[in-house]
Order: sequence, then structure tokens, then C-alpha cells
Amino acid sequence: MTLAIVLAAGPAAGLTTESGERLADRLAGQWRRAGATEVRVAAGLTELAELLAAATGPVLLSEADLVAHTAVLKHLATSPVGPTVALVLTDPPAPGRATVREDRGQVVAVNDQAGATGVFGGALRVGRADLPYLVAAAERAATGGVDPASALDQLFAGLAGRGSLIFAHRVRLLVAHRVGTEAELRAAEAAVATVDEDKAELRLSVKERDDFFTTFFVSTWSPYVTKAAARLGLSPTGVTMISVAFAVVAAVLFGVGGRAALVAGGVLLYLGFVLDCVDGQLARYTRHFSAWGGWLDTMADRAKEYVVYAGLGYGATHAGFRYGWALAIAAMTLQTVRHMTDAWYGVLHDEAARRPRATVEDAEGIGGKLNAASTKVQADTGSVSYWLKRTVVFPIGERWALIALATALFSPLVALGAVLVWGTLAFAYTGALRTLRAWWMRVPVMTTVDVTLHRDDGPVVHRFAAARPSGLERFLLRAARPGVGVLWLAVLPALGPVVLLLLAWRWGTDTPRWVVVVALLVWLLAALGVRATPDGPLDWLIPAALRAGEYLFAIAVAVVGGAPAWLIFGYVFVLTLHHYDLTARLEKRQVAPPLHAASLGWEGRSVLLGLAAIAGIVSFALATLGAYLLVVFVASVVLAWVVLPARARRAPAPTGGGVRSPG
Repeated sequence: MTLAIVLAAGPAAGLTTESGERLADRLAGQWRRAGATEVRVAAGLTELAELLAAATGPVLLSEADLVAHTAVLKHLATSPVGPTVALVLTDPPAPGRATVREDRGQVVAVNDQAGATGVFGGALRVGRADLPYLVAAAERAATGGVDPASALDQLFAGLAGRGSLIFAHRVRLLVAHRVGTEAELRAAEAAVATVDEDKAELRLSVKERDDFFTTFFVSTWSPYVTKAAARLGLSPTGVTMISVAFAVVAAVLFGVGGRAALVAGGVLLYLGFVLDCVDGQLARYTRHFSAWGGWLDTMADRAKEYVVYAGLGYGATHAGFRYGWALAIAAMTLQTVRHMTDAWYGVLHDEAARRPRATVEDAEGIGGKLNAASTKVQADTGSVSYWLKRTVVFPIGERWALIALATALFSPLVALGAVLVWGTLAFAYTGALRTLRAWWMRVPVMTTVDVTLHRDDGPVVHRFAAARPSGLERFLLRAARPGVGVLWLAVLPALGPVVLLLLAWRWGTDTPRWVVVVALLVWLLAALGVRATPDGPLDWLIPAALRAGEYLFAIAVAVVGGAPAWLIFGYVFVLTLHHYDLTARLEKRQVAPPLHAASLGWEGRSVLLGLAAIAGIVSFALATLGAYLLVVFVASVVLAWVVLPARARRAPAPTGGGVRSPG
């Protein structure tokens, strides 16, 4: 049940619409049409406190002075970004109205006039965890002589001031205004009437800012597909599945070869990417959001791309190039490590937004200058520098366009080579600049999450963590520069897998087994680095470093053991599914997968493969371990998204307390 409360305590409580209906009553009706199952109008702060105290779930709360499209309220109520979301308008500041400063979609300050980016729109969705504070604050305000005209603004300011995580919901294309007089009410109603609500919602389904290829070659016509999909009753998940089918067929055509098949594969790949955009647009247009849908979209995007890499690798090999599969494995590994850094840099940026830096020294440093330059370019929407910045990082639209064109016009080999070259340059560019900016931010992120989960630690690291630090470890930690040492202690041991891979590439199956043993021991030294709690400005790189080290070690061991290239690709592909599952859960702020412990951890899997190389059964180990991990992954998905939710639905309703999941 969703409760909506309209606070009718200020001057706007007496305003009436042109039809003679009280503004507060009309707003209550709009909340019902927006999806609220119960709507109450509170005449004062005491009644508001009582209603909030009785609520058992998220509450939709608004002031009676809001004039807006019903879609604005529906978008606020169904926003998938977090439990607590506030409506933010671009109206000019007014007496008693709270101003807002946002960063990366978060409300980072309220009533900070110098840095204000908008004003509070008089409506918010309050997560269950924030309700107790609002109850206490409303009770205090009821007895403290608070001006009724600004009561909700003060409650909102207090909620933000206590450090609650509040996301900002901006109004775009639609209309929303707060009014205080009959003249303002009539002007707002006229503005609402001039906008076609459905057309605006369809346009809003397209991301406000997207990449160059997507903006000009997909989003110009994909809304028509979105509208058709909605009329046909397709769900976003259904569109995602069709997109996967297109990508799989394209991969098969790339593997078959022949100009007609390659051209057809390129066309299908493009259409599959259009549908990949449509599934998100359909979710936004119909407001059908779910944690499952977000997880599936993330996983499907990566799975589709890597299946295409497999088709290209097979096609290049079939055409006579010896290392076709090797290029596909390299492209998949590179892209996965890139995605890991992207995800964790986003977490870093969100954390930094809540702790902004403002000193002159910070602004004059290289990190501050890079940050200011990036902000300036991002603000210059549509400029050459803006599009260059968005394109040079090689986003998914540009990757799929490059693959489709290079394969259709040339060959799978050219497509893989182009992906690797552009991907490597983009990784170097973003990695260098982000590292400099992260050093300037000086914000740790690994301490804000479940560290062992997102490092993907297993039994060996847990054993190290429980042991008393060795003298060598204490020496290394003391000798390392503060804030960077833990990162280097985790990254440097990855030289073991790198050296092993180079030797395996040179000697192949003739590589001495003692080299494998040494490389494994050096790689396991990373456990010394990650066992300590990381708290430096570069700790966001640790998960990506561990992913890269594990993939390189597995590839090197497979080459030493003479495993077929397609089997190596399959094993690494299964590993990427496991790691993308963790990344999707990080982005959605969800707990560990149900069977995470059964995945053995990065070091546990490496030990098994190292022992298999020494015993000479690498192919058997890759096939067996890969199949095992795939079964664990599928079983974990079924448990997480089918079995456990079904049990939760059958369980008795809680009597109170708890925190709502932000899915």
C-alpha cells in the first residue's frame, strides 16, 4: 500500500481551481491517478505527524500549493533511483521556499544560496528509513510556531541536513509550479494545459544525455518503436529478450562468414542495439521499473556483446587467422576490466558529491583543474568538445556501430582489431584522468561497501584476514605511501600472471611447471594487499585490478596447459557473468548473491587452476570449473529472483521497522 499525504496548512489551502475544486483536493486526486492506494489531506503538522507515524512503507508527501501534470507526480512516485526522492524545480527562489544544490542527481545541500541549482518543488517520496525523523520533526514543528506556509520546506531541509541520502527528480518537458496566489494558480494551470502530457512522456523516455551514435542514429526514431511496443503490450523484459535474440543471430552470421552474412549480421546488430535502447525507454514510458528488470538489462547488455565477440573470434579463425579467438578473449577481458573501473569510479564520484571540496588549494591543483574542465565541457551540451568527450571513451553505442560497420564492410578480424585499439586508447585516457581526479578527491569508497563481497574474496583471503599480520606485511604497509600502499600491494602481484602469460605465449605448452608455481604464489600475494581495509583515494581500482589479475592468470594457465581457445573464452565468459552480477548489485545497492560463497573467490579459483596446470589437466579443470561456476550462477539467479521473493510474498507482513530496498 502506498500512502500519499497532502499538507494543506499554508495559504494555498484556500485556493480553488477554475472548476471550483479546492487545489488540495485536486492534488489528492492526482496522487490517486499517479498510483497511490490511500490519499489523506492533513490540515496541520500535528495531523501530518500522526499519519506519518502510522505509515508502514514509503510515503508520498506534498504541499497543497503544487500545480503539476499528473505524470510529474507519477514519475516521482515510481522513480527507481532511491528510497527518498525530492521534486526539484527551476523556478526562481521565493521567501520560505527551500533552495537545493545537486550533484550527480543527489541533493547535497539545502538553502545554500551561493551554490543553489534549483528550488524544492513541494513534493517528495520518503523512504521508510527516513519516516521516524520526519515524525519527530513534524511534532516539534507543530509546537514550535513554524510558519505553515514553509513547514514542508523546513522538514525537507532538516531531512537533508541530517545526512539522509536524497535524490533529486527534475521536471523536464512537463510543467510543475508552486503557487501562492490566485493569479499564480491561473498562470500555472494555463502552462499545464499547453503541454501534451503523453507526447512529453514519450520524449522523456529517451535519456536526456546520451552518446553521439545513440543520440543521432537511434533516439531519433526509437520512440516510435517504444510507442508501438507499449500498444502491443510488450514488457521491457520482453524487448530485452528480443534484443538478445538479434545479437545471437548476428554473432552466428559473423561466424558463418561471407559478405551477405556479414552485412546481414551488421544490420541485425544495429537493430538489436535499437531494441536495447527501447527496453529502457519502454520502462520509463510505462513506468514499469523493477530490480529484476534493471539487473537483467545490465547482464543482457554484457552477455550480448561478448556473444558477438565469440562470433567474431570464430569467424576470424574460420577465415584463416590463427589468433582470432585470442583477439576475442582480449577484447572481452579489456572491456570487462574497463566496466569494473567505470562502475567503481561512479561510486567514488557519488561519494565525493556528498563531501564536496571547496578550498582554493584544491581548485588550483591538477585534479581541481581537470574537474573544472570536465564540468565546463559537460555543461556545453552539443558543442564539439562535448561530443568528443562522450565519444572518445568508446561507449556501447559507438562499440556496436564500429563492430557492425567494420564487419559488414571488411571482416571480423578488422572489427576485433578496431575494438581492441579504440578500447585500449579509451581505457588509457579515462584511466589516467580519473586517477588524477580521484587523487584530488581523496575519498575512499571501499570502506563504504561490503569489501570482501566486491573484491570477490574467497577462503584464502579470509584465512589471511583472520591471521596475525606478518612482519613482512607490517613492513610493506608501513613503507608504502599513505593512501596508495594498499592499492599497490594488490596490483603489483598481478605481475605474476602477466609474466606467466608472456612466457606461455612464447613457450606454450613447454613452459616449465615451476614457473606456474611461482606465478601463482606471486599472484596470491595480492591477498596481503587486500586483507587490510583499504582507505586511500585509489582504492576504487582494487576490484578491477583483481579482475584483471584473475583473468590473465586463467588465460596464461590455459595456454600452458594447451587448452583450446574456445574453452578459454567460455571460462572467462562465465567469470564475467559472475563479476557483472556483483557490479549490478553494487549499482542497485543490493546484498550478496545467495550462493556467493560457493563461487570460491578469485584466489580459490586461481589455486585450483594452478594445481590443474601442475597436474597437466588444465582443459578438464577449465571445463569442470566453468560448468560448476555457471551452475552456481544460474542457481543463485533463480534463488535471488524467484524463490526468495516468493517466500517473502508468502511471509506475514512485518509489524514495522526495517529499510526499504531501493530497487
